Amino acid sequence: MFTINDFKIEYRQAPIGLDVEKPRFSWTMTSPKQEVKQQEYRMVVKANEVLVWDSGACQSDASHLVEYAGDELRPLTTYQVMLEVLNNYGEKASITSNFETGLMDYKNMKADWITVHNEGREEVPIFRKYFKVQGEVAKARIYASALGVYELSLNGNKVGDYYFTPGWTSYHHRIQYQAYDITELLKQTKEDNKLDMTVANGWFKGIFGLESSPNNYGDKIAAIAYVRVEYEDGSIEEFGTDNSWSCFTGETITSEMYLGECIDKTISETEFGEVELYSFPKTVLVAQENEQVKITKKIKPIKSLVTPKGETVIDFGQNMAGFVCCKLKQPKGTKITIKHAEVLDKEGNFYTENLRAAAPDDMFICSGSEDVFMPRFTFHGFRYIAIDGLVNTWDIQDFTACALHTDMEETGTFTCSNAKVNRLQKNIEWGQRSNFLDIPTDCPQRDERLGWTGDAQVFARTAAFNFNTALFFTKWLKDLSTEQTRKYGVPYIVPNILGETDAATGWGDAATIIPWTMYLVYGDRRILENQYESMKDWVEYIHSKTEGPELWQQGFQFGDWVALDKEEGSDRVGATDVYFIASAFYAYSTSLLIETAKILGKNEDAEKYQQLYERIITDFRAEYITQKGRLVSETQTGCILALHFDLAEEKDRPRILKSLVENLKRHDNHLVTGFLGTPYLCQTLSENGYHQLAGEVFLKEDFPSWLYTVNMGATTMWERWNSINPDGNFDESGMNSFNHYAYGSIGDWMYQNLAGIRLIEPAYKRFMIKPELIGGISWVEASFKSAYGRIKSKWSFEKNIFSMDVEVPVNTEAEIWLIHSDKPILVGSGSYHFEFVTGQSI
Repeated sequence: MFTINDFKIEYRQAPIGLDVEKPRFSWTMTSPKQEVKQQEYRMVVKANEVLVWDSGACQSDASHLVEYAGDELRPLTTYQVMLEVLNNYGEKASITSNFETGLMDYKNMKADWITVHNEGREEVPIFRKYFKVQGEVAKARIYASALGVYELSLNGNKVGDYYFTPGWTSYHHRIQYQAYDITELLKQTKEDNKLDMTVANGWFKGIFGLESSPNNYGDKIAAIAYVRVEYEDGSIEEFGTDNSWSCFTGETITSEMYLGECIDKTISETEFGEVELYSFPKTVLVAQENEQVKITKKIKPIKSLVTPKGETVIDFGQNMAGFVCCKLKQPKGTKITIKHAEVLDKEGNFYTENLRAAAPDDMFICSGSEDVFMPRFTFHGFRYIAIDGLVNTWDIQDFTACALHTDMEETGTFTCSNAKVNRLQKNIEWGQRSNFLDIPTDCPQRDERLGWTGDAQVFARTAAFNFNTALFFTKWLKDLSTEQTRKYGVPYIVPNILGETDAATGWGDAATIIPWTMYLVYGDRRILENQYESMKDWVEYIHSKTEGPELWQQGFQFGDWVALDKEEGSDRVGATDVYFIASAFYAYSTSLLIETAKILGKNEDAEKYQQLYERIITDFRAEYITQKGRLVSETQTGCILALHFDLAEEKDRPRILKSLVENLKRHDNHLVTGFLGTPYLCQTLSENGYHQLAGEVFLKEDFPSWLYTVNMGATTMWERWNSINPDGNFDESGMNSFNHYAYGSIGDWMYQNLAGIRLIEPAYKRFMIKPELIGGISWVEASFKSAYGRIKSKWSFEKNIFSMDVEVPVNTEAEIWLIHSDKPILVGSGSYHFEFVTGQSI
């Protein structure tokens, strides 16, 4: 049966609090038939049965990001949507949904910022309001935000299942508010409703950043909330935060993201101080833009142990970001400390030295009855916990690890015949889960957890295979452009709390690479429109750093960060000339800007930057490639960038490729690349006729390699290839995270080359299935949920029999390339099976 599935408005199902003037509608379709295409759609949108848009019968196959074109949307209004689709077989399908607008304008936030006069006390305040409803409630909403991180509860029940709201943005320019449906939580019998808003320091006021300093944005927390109740008779009652609210302290004594949380079950609520209005602009308020942070998985322990030092330790079997929920019955006043760590040292002792100034502790003080302890405003990076202070007996099953991250839709799966590669894929996924926590952080455990731009850009393509990152990066890129300046370029981190520092290549290039990647994966032209000036400003910033030739040859650069072929005297910068890398990325970013300008119809810009690009290439070749085709910086990364970014003349490519292959051979086909070379290593080899060598590099199991980390017991990606050395000792550089996603960028090659899922047109409207086999892997099964539906590639090659199964979504077309074939099979939607005997080897 022909059906419509996954009907979404701005990437979300039936959203509330949507502040988009022209929301876009997307849907997928399924059918048991082959070659199914949409021929026609009709969209009807109403508000309270009043028609606001009827698209009419549109002869179009558009089913992704179809833009609303009706009457101007009103704030705080529910809209009903009906979609009907006709396919090329004459079959019809329909579906209904709804969306609800938010404030649409900060002036509709009928509330004031409030804070508490607390004379420097650091307890976590609870702002409270009692109120009654006056009749039968049709619907009730709260719109809330904070300077800090907050949690709402109504009548003792947590409102929503979000954590760390309102999220981290460039607070002086943009602060998100959240919309909540509280209809079912209200007491509707004219009893008092108790609304609590607890606000902790969070990113706004808390201790944070490389200097572990407080008050990065302000020295007071504050709250704002607007309650709106619609009654069945059509009347409306509303109120907001003001100085009539009261303030208390409760069981959460202190909470800091770096320093953990203290919860005391023995204390009673006490008045905290006088609530007062706080002067902070409401103009910065914007609606929630991406998915919220939630508990996405709950993990039970796999074992408990006592270390050689006598520490009582629980192992959850998986490194993650989050916290531990526990049920304890201990004597009143018992202080329980839970410490968090990613690894045990080679003697089997609890290891926390890599956390630097961050404290891994949460403290719980017991009431004497059965207590449930769970932090709310802090998180840790951990696989293990060490428990101290227990008096009574306890059960390991009373402890649960709660994994937290932005609740993005899972879109990719990858498995193959090699169990260690499957573990690597899980490590990549968990690295993303742990570090896509409202922003793309570098690590979840030490005194950092910052939105490093370089890490994000090298991983963005892989990230979009594993999860739907459209909203996640849309939100973060807006902050990137807000923090960006023509004078200093793109900051190293976004949101930026490091201050004004000249930008660096590979990091600032997040401004061009990520929007372009999002456009390719999701076909979202609006992302390019929103980020175009940012992309342009980044190229202009680099241009301002050139003197004479169009080469970036000044200032600090991270270079090929933490590569193993280290620059002399450096622990962290690879041997590849940093200005070679800077000029290579200058060319690449300029090329992406040209393509973006063409798509957006900015023809003058396209021509202008095409001329700039040609000058960059000419000057790059004159500076870094000799007349006989030798690179000035003939490292693995140097060769990779010259080839992958197409910086060399055709006559020089063979020598550069030969240099790359010989360099790998000198290292017994091991990589020595860092953050900027690694993402393109296997891809460059595969696209230049050395796919089997790419496979050999990929499947290496000794140091350094991806599978070496698996063999050493990793359950997430490491920051450094040598985070744990072969002798079991840790890298002691002071910068050693065991949960860092950058080297997970190999996932892109796994999906595109091993599974063969590659786009031809943005959003996979047209795509190819073209797997490239390697020795050591006899089968691969992968899927990707594209904007049009699930794409599946499954192949096996055993005993000279090659078989392949492919799924192509409705409304798309695919090229299927069978092995050893010189031309594709062109198909429309449907399921396809191929099987044949071949005498050829991999």
